[in-house]
Amino acid sequence: MRAAFSLLALVIVAAIVLSLVKKQAGALKPPAAGGPAASAALPRPQAVGQQVQGSLDEAARRAAEAASAATN
Repeated sequence: MRAAFSLLALVIVAAIVLSLVKKQAGALKPPAAGGPAASAALPRPQAVGQQVQGSLDEAARRAAEAASAATN
């Protein structure tokens, strides 16, 4: 009798875990790629590259100014 209850409890726990795994796996799926909202939400890679390059240039300029001010 004790073994039967243990087996039943194991089956119930396995069912709960599998249902949680299924729910989490469904949340990981990306949305449909053809939607207009998906393309509007993502920036163009070229624009991102330009923004990063601008930030790097500004940081280099500030670093050069700080080094110049430190030596004067």
